[in-house]
Amino acid sequence: MENLIYTIILLPLIGFLFNGFFGKYLPKVLVGSIATLAVFSSFCIAVSLFLNFDSDSQPVIVKTFEWFRVNGMQVNFGFQIDQLSLMMVMIITGIGSLIHLYSIGYMSHDTGFYKFFTYLNLFIFSMLLLVMGSNYLILFIGWEGVGVCSYLLIGFWFQNWEYGKAARKAFIMNRIGDLGLLIGIFLIAQQTNSLDYISVANNAGVFGMDSTIIIFITLSLFIGAVGKSAQVPLYTWLPDAMAGPTPVSALIHAATMVTAGIYLIVRSNFLYTLAPSVQDIILLIGLLTAALAGFYALRQNDIKKVLAYSTVSQLGFMFVALGLGAYTTAMFHVMTHAFFKALLFLGSGSVIHAMSGEQDMRYMGGLRKYIPVTHWTFLIGTLAISGMPLFSGMISKDEILIAAFAKNPAFWVILFVLAAVTATYMFRLYYLTFYGDFRGSEEQKHHLHESPLNMTLPLIVLAVLSVFGGFFNLPHFVGHGHFSFLNQWLSPIITEQGKSLHETSVLAVDFTTEMLLLSLTIIMFFTVWFIVRNIYVNKAKLPLAEYSGWEKLSAKTLYDNKIYNALFVKTAEGLGKVLRAFDKNILDSTAQFIGDGAEDSGRAMKKFQNGNVENYLLIMALAVGIILIINFLL
Repeated sequence: MENLIYTIILLPLIGFLFNGFFGKYLPKVLVGSIATLAVFSSFCIAVSLFLNFDSDSQPVIVKTFEWFRVNGMQVNFGFQIDQLSLMMVMIITGIGSLIHLYSIGYMSHDTGFYKFFTYLNLFIFSMLLLVMGSNYLILFIGWEGVGVCSYLLIGFWFQNWEYGKAARKAFIMNRIGDLGLLIGIFLIAQQTNSLDYISVANNAGVFGMDSTIIIFITLSLFIGAVGKSAQVPLYTWLPDAMAGPTPVSALIHAATMVTAGIYLIVRSNFLYTLAPSVQDIILLIGLLTAALAGFYALRQNDIKKVLAYSTVSQLGFMFVALGLGAYTTAMFHVMTHAFFKALLFLGSGSVIHAMSGEQDMRYMGGLRKYIPVTHWTFLIGTLAISGMPLFSGMISKDEILIAAFAKNPAFWVILFVLAAVTATYMFRLYYLTFYGDFRGSEEQKHHLHESPLNMTLPLIVLAVLSVFGGFFNLPHFVGHGHFSFLNQWLSPIITEQGKSLHETSVLAVDFTTEMLLLSLTIIMFFTVWFIVRNIYVNKAKLPLAEYSGWEKLSAKTLYDNKIYNALFVKTAEGLGKVLRAFDKNILDSTAQFIGDGAEDSGRAMKKFQNGNVENYLLIMALAVGIILIINFLL
C-alpha cells in the first residue's frame, strides 16, 4: 500500500515535470494525453485503495522522512490515508481527469497548450499534497501550492491586463486567509507540541470547552478557510477568477481549491466540537455568504459569472452544515457539488466554444438545436443544483435543510428561500441560453456546432454522476439509515461528541415533520420551475442592458468591488504614495546628504593626503606642537 500511496501523489508531479521540460517540443495530443493519464492513473489507484479500505479501518500513516525536531516536537514528512483523505483524493483525481480530458479539446488552439497542462498537473499535485499530508504543515505546503497554481491558471491569458489583475486579486486575498491558517498552526504546535492530526486529536483534551485558546485557534483556522473557500468578506476574488480558461473555473470552483476550507474544518472537527461559539460564527457566515451570492446571481448576464456566484452560494450552504456540526453532510454536498458544478462549468465552456468565445447570455438563445449533447447534460446539471427530486443536489441539500430545522426552524426558512433563489437563477440561465430565438450575430450563428467527443464525453459522465451521486448517502429514514453509506464511511473521522450532536439534532426531527419539509421543498422546486419557464419561455422576457432598483443592485453586486477598492485598495495605494514620497524626499535625501558629505570631506582631505612627505612631516610637527602647548596651558 505504501508504494501505491506514493504513486498517487507522484504521477501528477511526474506529468508536471515531463511536460514542463519537454512539452514545448511534443505534439499537443501527446502533451494532453500524458497529463490526463497521469491524473487518471492516480484516480484508478485511489479507487483500488478505496475498494480495499473498510469504513472502520484505522488510518494508514506513511512516514517518508523525519523533517525536523524543535523543542522536543518531531515533525515528519509523511502521508495519511483514511476515509476522509481517500474521499477527497477520488474527487480531486476523478473530476480532475475529466477536466484534463475536456481541456485537450477546449485549449487545442491555444499557443500556451503545454504550459496549461503543466500548470494543471502541478495544481492536482498540490491539492493531493494538501489532502494526503499527515500533519498541518504539509497541508499548509499544499495550501500554498494550490494558491500559486491558481494565480498561474487564473492569469493564464496574462496578455489581458484585467485577467492579470484578477489573478493578483485571488493571490492577495488568499494570502490574508493564509495568515490566519498559519497563526492557527503555530498555536496548535505551541499548545499540543505536535502537528500530526492523530496526535493533536489525542491531545485535544488539553483545551477546555469554549476556552479562549481553542476559540482563537479555531477562529484562526476558520479565517484560512474563509479565504480559500470564498466566504464573506474574502469572497470577491472567486467571481473575478472567471478570467481564467473555463476548465480552470471548473477545476477551482467544483472539486478542488474552494473545497479546501471545508476539508480543513472537517479534518479539524475534534477542535471545532470544543468551540460551539465558533461553530455559531461559521453558521452565520455561511448563511450570509449564501444569501449575498444568491442575490448577486439573479441578474448576472455573463454565463460564467452566474455559475461563479452560484459556487459561492453553495459553499455558503456547506459552511452552514459545518456550523451545525453536520460534517458528513457538508462533505456529502462537497461531493455532489463537484459533480453538477463541474458539469455546469464545462457545459458553459462548451457553449462559449460554440459561440466563438461569447459569454454574455443576451447574445445567446435557441442553442439546444445546435448543441444537443451540451443542452441535455446542462439541463441535468441545472436540475441537480436546483433540487430535482432524487437528483444528487436535492438529496445533499435536503440533509442540510433538515439539520438546520433541527437547530432552529428560522434557519430552515432562510435556507428554503435561498434554495428557491438557486433554482430561480439557474433556470433563468438555462432558458436564456438554450430557448427562444438566437440573439447573436450571423457569424456566430454560422459557427455554432457541437463540441468534439473529448469535450462531450466528460459532460456525459458528469451528468450520470449528477443524477445518481446522491445515492451514496440516502436520508437516514430510508432503510433506517442502512443506505447512508457516507455517514458510515466517514464515521471514524468524526469525534464521538460531533457524531452524537448531529445524530441527536437529526433524530429530533420526527418522520412526519421531515416528510412535510421534504414535500415543501419539492413543491417549491416545481413552482419555481413553472414560474421561470413562464417568464423566459412563454413571455420570452430578455435580460436588460441596464437594470434599475433591486435588479441593478443585484447586477452590480451591491457595488462590493467598488466598496472594497475604496476601503482597501485605494487606501493601500494612498499609503504607498505617502511611503514613496517619504522614501524619496526623506530617506533618499538623508542618504544623499551623507554621501555628499563623505565626498566633500574626501575632497578636502585629498589636499593633505597628496603623497608629499614634507607636508606630512610639517603636519606632524604642528600636531606635536599643539599637543605640547595644550599640555603646558593645562
